[in-house]
Amino acid sequence: MKNFKPRQEVPELVVNTVNGMDWNLRETEPENFNLIIFYRGLHCPVCKSYLEELNGLISDYSERGVNVIAISSNNKELAEKTVKNWDIENVTIGYDMPIEEARKWDLYISEGINDKEPNEFIEPALFLIRPDQTLYASSIQSMPFARPKLKELLKSIDFVLDKDYPARGEK
Repeated sequence: MKNFKPRQEVPELVVNTVNGMDWNLRETEPENFNLIIFYRGLHCPVCKSYLEELNGLISDYSERGVNVIAISSNNKELAEKTVKNWDIENVTIGYDMPIEEARKWDLYISEGINDKEPNEFIEPALFLIRPDQTLYASSIQSMPFARPKLKELLKSIDFVLDKDYPARGEK
């Protein structure tokens, strides 16, 4: 059973960010959307590629009135290493996403299978959230691959904004 559906209010979300600020979904004021990307963490090379691609598209999202944050369950030290080692200087990075909070977002949780992975971590997901805190769209994965294409998502956002296309899947 899903915890929430499109057009319904999403759970609260407050995370620490590497830049030293607390990020609180309820306090954001995007023109059109918040784009929340949950990623597995520093150990994931697929996440590295995905967030580095996102890094180059941040201004494109911003031009469309979309605020972007990427969040993992990594601790502060791992999140800081992520920012240092990956080419993601334009991406706001949140960390310390509690597993119990991730479950409220219907995220998949994995156990580490080697010493490079944390004991537990969240699997990837992407959420587009309207300024009124309701879900517009989501993609939740149980593996590091099969994620939405970030350039295609920009085109979809253009279509949504141009046609005032409603959120779907609400039933």
